Parts: sequence; C-alpha cells; structure tokens
Amino acid sequence: MSAVSHDDSFEIRPASPDDWPGIWSVMEPVIREGETFTWDRDTDEEAAKSKWMKAAPGQTFVAVREDGTVLGTGEFHPNQAGGGSHVANAGYMVGAKHSGQGVARALCSYSLKEAKAAGFRSMQFNAVVESNVRAVWLWQSMGFRILATVPDAFEHPEIGYVGLHVMYQEL
Repeated sequence: MSAVSHDDSFEIRPASPDDWPGIWSVMEPVIREGETFTWDRDTDEEAAKSKWMKAAPGQTFVAVREDGTVLGTGEFHPNQAGGGSHVANAGYMVGAKHSGQGVARALCSYSLKEAKAAGFRSMQFNAVVESNVRAVWLWQSMGFRILATVPDAFEHPEIGYVGLHVMYQEL
C-alpha cells in the first residue's frame, strides 16, 4: 500500500489505529449534519468505528498533514458478497475546514488505484445525495457516471426529500 503525496501539504495513506481520534473528528460533524451520508445522525463513536474501519480486501485511509492532522478519510470494501464481491463501494468524508482543497479528489483517486490493485474490477457508489452537487460534479469529473437516481430516497434535514444517485466506474 503506497502513500500518495499531494503538493507536500498532505498525503494519503492507509489509516492506523492511532488515526482514529482524527478520523472521528472529521466524521462526527458530517454524520450529525445528516446532509450527505445515509447514516443515522445519532450514530455513536463505537458504531462509527466498527462501520468505517475496513479489513482487506477493503481499506480505510486518511489524508493527513505532516503533523498528523487528519483532513479527511475514506474507505472501500466489496459492494456485495459472493458473486458481487468484485465491485468495490467507497465513501469519503472531509473536514469542513479542509473543503475545497483537493482532499476529496485525492481520497477518491487513491481509492480507485488501491481498489484496482486489490483486485476489484469496478467501483459503485450506492447513495450519492442528489443535492450534494459538489460531490456529484467531482465524481463525474473523475469518470463516474450516474446509472440511476432513486427519487425521494434521502430525507435531507433542511430541504426535505431528494434523490440518491447510483454512480459507477470501471477500474
């Protein structure tokens, strides 16, 4: 597993157990806001850790500064078991203070490379919130295409029911 450096301001590398406090500091506000992930807004730290930290062939990874500050985190894992295990699924969360700095793009790029190296043939996002237009644009710019949109499948806390996109890319 290789670390990837980005403009010397941060690197992407596999997460270690020592990264968890920084990962949680990124995840908790995203979960509590409830605007971009389908997780229960009251998910506690133990449940989040159990759900987010992945074992091979999946992986959890972080975008970190040289001083160890976690800017964002990502994970990939088999989307399904058995005959569907060759398709990866992934998720990414970036701290609000680090939005717009290329962290999400770097996390996604890293996951595409590492998922392919782990033997996955494609990557599928099952639930990209339609109103998260920055993420939809970013994933499309990285080669993902929208296969379908499930209408009113996500209840956004501010704007109500919006669609969830299923997005896909071959590796």
